[in-house]
Amino acid sequence: MSRRFTGGTLVCPVGGVASRDLSIDGDVIVADAGDAGDSETIDATGKLIAPAIVDLGVFGIDAAACRAGGIVRVGLMPDQAPVLDDPGIVARAAHMGKPDLWIHPIAAATQGLRGTDLAEMAINAEAGAVAVATGRRWIADSGVMRKVLAYARDCGLVVIAHAEDGGLAGDAVATAGETATRLGLPAAPAMAEALAIARDVMLAEETGARLHFRQVTTAAGFDLIRAAKRRGVRVTCGITPAHLYLSDIAMSDFRTFAHLSPPLRSESDRQAARAALADGTIDVLCSGHDPRGPEAKRLPFSDSEPGMAGAETLLPLALGMVRDGLIGLDRLFALLSRNPALLLGLESGTLEIGAPADLIVIDQDAPWQVRADALAGKAANTPFDGLPVQGRAVRVIKGGAFL
Repeated sequence: MSRRFTGGTLVCPVGGVASRDLSIDGDVIVADAGDAGDSETIDATGKLIAPAIVDLGVFGIDAAACRAGGIVRVGLMPDQAPVLDDPGIVARAAHMGKPDLWIHPIAAATQGLRGTDLAEMAINAEAGAVAVATGRRWIADSGVMRKVLAYARDCGLVVIAHAEDGGLAGDAVATAGETATRLGLPAAPAMAEALAIARDVMLAEETGARLHFRQVTTAAGFDLIRAAKRRGVRVTCGITPAHLYLSDIAMSDFRTFAHLSPPLRSESDRQAARAALADGTIDVLCSGHDPRGPEAKRLPFSDSEPGMAGAETLLPLALGMVRDGLIGLDRLFALLSRNPALLLGLESGTLEIGAPADLIVIDQDAPWQVRADALAGKAANTPFDGLPVQGRAVRVIKGGAFL
């Protein structure tokens, strides 16, 4: 079936922002849908039409939350039960979300994510893995990490790394500073991130591998990424809205919904993150979606599990960056769609002719309030509960079909 969207404003990371019609035929974007008998015209006047979000680094499959947030493709982290370190498990994961969600498994870089023995990357890639990752943890053994990068390079895969020196971070649940001291929480210096980045960047530079840090959140970390990019190292980095909007002050009342990994940082690091978004240092904006039930969050802060439900709030919070003047709309959808697609080797993320018909129609001015008890997903562990926001995906199209 062919469809034509009329009256909307197209937002394409490649083609820019333009007021014109968009046509799809079946599951691809075409130059003109024509006037065939089965063609449908959809009035998108006053709305944005953009590539659907490719959410890189999701920890839990949550089709309802993704649908509400305009996400049709997710890069699923290997931290599952069982761990995505076997071709059979990887292949099964790739089919879990059908028909509502494209799932692109990210395989474990080491067996069981233990950081010791390498997993079978080539076989897992044949089974459908689009990248490999260290998971929620840093690989402490530098020799193992070098082998991971070299093997991934030979397999044509990007390595997605957790940027936190485990020896320095230990069992910390907060960033060292006034807030952690006042609350009496186990804390680690923000330098743990920079130490991990410095080592892994040097190894990536030496091996020629592609390296992506799922989240970088500190001024020192961004400085290292900038310097590495200037030298030509094949390194990229991402961030979630939490570290752009919140500082460690959000933990002040022991709110476990603000217990994240990496932990919330100081206000100066938050400002550095916003500057890194504006100057192009950050390549990917992701949700970090990690749904947690009350059994994991209704505990003393130090005993609770880190993570947030971010899929439904990613789009409105990202649009807030545009309203704040940090980035433009086309750059926003490079961060949300095109760049993560390129990292994972996917053809989606643009509105170019021939691209997959994965689209979202957005009412960018629609006001609403984030309410944990009203979210569509499996869990409501959002640190943004009660926050007024603007922007919603009013139509979500996956492979040419409305969800």
